[in-house]
Amino acid sequence: MNITFDAVPIIADKITGIGWCEIGQTQALAKLFPEDNYKYAFFTSGKSGRIEKAGSFAGKNINLNYSGFSGYLYRGISTFIPVPYSMFFGKNSDITHFFNYIVPPFVHGKKVVTVHDVVYKAFPETVRGRTRFMLETGLKKSMKRADIIVTDSEFSRMEITKYFPEYSEKIRVVPCGVDCERFKPCENPDTIKKVKKSLEIDGEYFLYVGTIEPRKNLVRLIRAYKIFTRHVQNPPKLVLAGAKGWLCDDIYTLVKKFSLEKQVIFTKYVPAEDMTPLISGAMAFVFPSLYEGFGMPPLEAMACGVPVLTSGEASLPEVTGDCAVICDAYSVKSIAKGLYRLYKNPDLRKNLSRMGLERARLFTWEKSAEKLHKIYRELLNEKKN
Repeated sequence: MNITFDAVPIIADKITGIGWCEIGQTQALAKLFPEDNYKYAFFTSGKSGRIEKAGSFAGKNINLNYSGFSGYLYRGISTFIPVPYSMFFGKNSDITHFFNYIVPPFVHGKKVVTVHDVVYKAFPETVRGRTRFMLETGLKKSMKRADIIVTDSEFSRMEITKYFPEYSEKIRVVPCGVDCERFKPCENPDTIKKVKKSLEIDGEYFLYVGTIEPRKNLVRLIRAYKIFTRHVQNPPKLVLAGAKGWLCDDIYTLVKKFSLEKQVIFTKYVPAEDMTPLISGAMAFVFPSLYEGFGMPPLEAMACGVPVLTSGEASLPEVTGDCAVICDAYSVKSIAKGLYRLYKNPDLRKNLSRMGLERARLFTWEKSAEKLHKIYRELLNEKKN
């Protein structure tokens, strides 16, 4: 098979969860099924280093197919005028997979699109305006153009079906994986100390990793942490590691209102190589999100052997199973009780650590790639028939 992967998510200045998902799946596909031909397709105009960045993930098994045109300009124009994608990337692909919701017009061959979630429908107030506009104007057309819609969880399959029932037969669930070579318990205390020092963290800490934005439920987490600190002498810090997202000002304001500036730490950007030591050094990982299509951060924490507190919302129970402390996302008291349970009970932390490590091994990029490859074969066999 000649398979093209739209590489926009992996050439971004800062790779988000969508980009890491694409990297995990495409690298595993190329490794497991080397008999197929693979390409990363992307625009290069406007940003330097994109060819080198894509090449660093492509390795020997994935080729590069790039155009000097502006991707930003193409996406803007093609929203209103159906400029053919094949003008820039040719007609040699049997399948082109778009990992970030949008299928442009006139793509040659079969088309697969990953729709990670429909948070813009469920919680529109938490989505950045331009992202919401892109999805409102483009997602339905993309799902119509696509031959198969891939999503990360049964929860997201049901959500897509709820809002777009006409496309329910096209949907296939392909869970994400976790790189257990990258995310694993850090056994070198000096490495953890070095990373903590670089991020100005001292002592024990609870850790959140993700975008600083409303749907991650950080306002309730901070309120819960405030309650927790009233019952504990020298409480662990609360470390929030992530880029600023949409409508995040209230989160920072609340920390100042509660005079928690010395106890709630917003880190600077955390390099990829520092993430595993940062997670491994935490007393517990906290992720009481309101809405997730999959929820990679808790899975990565479990792979590092760190006990997890998460909410019972959306896809998170699918990911964590019974290997985490589950709280009510809408109850500040419930989140606070969860923090206190983890803090006071070292045996609970130890058991969750062991169970989480076992759980994480169920989610591999190889399993994810095998499911995708089966979908690709299904598409081409259907074409031949």
